[in-house]
Amino acid sequence: MPQAAEARRPAAKVPVSPIDPFSIDFFRNPHPAHEAVREAGPVVWLERYGTYAAARYAEVKEMLGDPATFCSSRGVGLSDFARETPWRPPSLVLERDPPEHDRARAVLNRALSATVMRSLRARFVEAAEALAGALARRDRFDAIADCAEVYPMMVLPDAVGLSKVGREHLLSYAATVFNMFGPDNELRRAALTQMAPHVEWIALQCKRETLTGDGIGATIHAAADTGEVTRREAELLVRSILSAGFDTTVHGIGAAMRSLAHNPDQFAALRADPSKARAAFEEAVRLESPVQTFFRTTTRDVELSGTRIPEGAKVLMLLGAANRDPRKWPHADRYDIDRSTAGHVAFGAGVHMCVGQLLARLEGEALLAAFARAFSAIEADGEAEPLFNNTLRGWARLPVKATAA
Repeated sequence: MPQAAEARRPAAKVPVSPIDPFSIDFFRNPHPAHEAVREAGPVVWLERYGTYAAARYAEVKEMLGDPATFCSSRGVGLSDFARETPWRPPSLVLERDPPEHDRARAVLNRALSATVMRSLRARFVEAAEALAGALARRDRFDAIADCAEVYPMMVLPDAVGLSKVGREHLLSYAATVFNMFGPDNELRRAALTQMAPHVEWIALQCKRETLTGDGIGATIHAAADTGEVTRREAELLVRSILSAGFDTTVHGIGAAMRSLAHNPDQFAALRADPSKARAAFEEAVRLESPVQTFFRTTTRDVELSGTRIPEGAKVLMLLGAANRDPRKWPHADRYDIDRSTAGHVAFGAGVHMCVGQLLARLEGEALLAAFARAFSAIEADGEAEPLFNNTLRGWARLPVKATAA
């Protein structure tokens, strides 16, 4: 164990876990390890990294709801910005605390409001119908490469107002960002070595002169005209959408496709009532939680469910584990599109709830409704290939067999 981690070992008796939540073996199937951490106690000590961790729903929800005690401004990854230099300028929303966070968040909330989503719905539905129709002409396809990666690229770049050239950088950039939240492992080092061209393209896309004049990006930059944010802050806010708006939605759609393919009764229920598409997507992101983990740092000595945590400690929130906590969710490992998913933490909670959640939900709903109309059956067609990322859960390949309606 590193010397710094040894020095931070808790004095009180806290369950100690040898689990490495950033290992390839863990990523292959995290659910048994999630259960082990959940059942070890409300707060455990991860000896490999010298950090606390919470895997139960109640504790994760409490941390998300108390940004004054469990702060984001010292980094939502393993790195502590009070002790280390951030690898990029910190996000104005993800890595800021109130009240600084609130000013920037207000601009994004307006740019991604329910009113804006209503204006995008027709375009998103049309694109979903076109993709579902094209795939219905094939009896087999890869639900990731041919669907989950394709659909967000059909709708979101135009909605934001990005240039047509270079959009292939989006997925690689997002994967890089989420790998950087982990420890100094092979995944993070690989992200560092290949990030430069993606970061450069994204930085250019965030500038006002690059964006179209009628998209979400232009709305954000309009806030700089009125002095709500600076021009540089506007660029960082556009970056926030490009960082979090693609891979997470790709893996949310992938989770829904995988869940429906493995639960034909649930696809039949969706097909019988396509208005359940939103619920089908919501249950999939609860079950598989595309964003699996985020860290917080304590701003004071605090007691969490009887465990004393000192000031300046990193605490890992296992969001994926919390979303399968049987204390909150009956039959938590079951995919059930009629389940009430209210309160799940796949998009976080509280002031730092995902800024792009309405976009992700619109995309998921539009696509699953289109699939319910285009196909009479979807089933797995071989083994899915997991995708490895320090923060995200998803699949690199997901072969399915589908029957056109």
